[in-house]
Amino acid sequence: MKKKHHQIEIKFLEGPQSRWKELKFAFKVFAEFIRGYRQLAFVGPCVTIFGSARFHPGDKYYELTEKVGAEVAKMGFTVLTGGGPGLMEAANKGAKEVGGRSVGCNIILPHEQKPNPYLDRWVNIRYFFVRKTLLIKYSYAFICMPGGFGTLDELFEAITLIQTKKIKDFPVIVFGKEYHREMMEHIERMKINGTISPEDVDLFFVTDSVKDAMKVLKEKSIKRFDLHPKKQQPKGFLFERRYWFFK
Repeated sequence: MKKKHHQIEIKFLEGPQSRWKELKFAFKVFAEFIRGYRQLAFVGPCVTIFGSARFHPGDKYYELTEKVGAEVAKMGFTVLTGGGPGLMEAANKGAKEVGGRSVGCNIILPHEQKPNPYLDRWVNIRYFFVRKTLLIKYSYAFICMPGGFGTLDELFEAITLIQTKKIKDFPVIVFGKEYHREMMEHIERMKINGTISPEDVDLFFVTDSVKDAMKVLKEKSIKRFDLHPKKQQPKGFLFERRYWFFK
């Protein structure tokens, strides 16, 4: 099944298909969005934590991310991740171990990435663009831990949406000053060359301190936005129900 889903996405990227195939694909995407909305409608205010799947327990970034997940959960947020292993697992584990809420949007890949064992709830997603939409839709802040192409894709997607005012100016916190040193140098080069505005560098905060990150989260998310906004109520006629761990 997962191999079939991968083949569908490759087929989509080959270019124009027949009108019937394009329509079927559009319905599949629509169905995936609806399934994601139904699964995540009652998770409460979230903070999304991005990070690599390739760090393991014992790595310094795994331990740091676990601590970050715990502190975010203590502030009352639901920790939302990509649902997989590595730093995603660390963030969910940290939230779970302090009694917080832990949710994931797991991507279906050919190498069969599985949801990590620290999730209260998760949704399996076939398409990366649907997954990114869900990770952004429910969040009041974004935290980026060290990672690869996918992590940076998610980071710059969030920053771009804030920059272009497609979403509100939620805080974006980047952990790992040394790890992201070359990235910051490149961002400075973009500013010098005028491809971004000088004020765009204020759209995110780079730190190694969990304490400083939580201060930013408190000032720019909890105080600026309502930590406990009016939540959606389940509708019986839509066969919805609130799960016990989100009461």
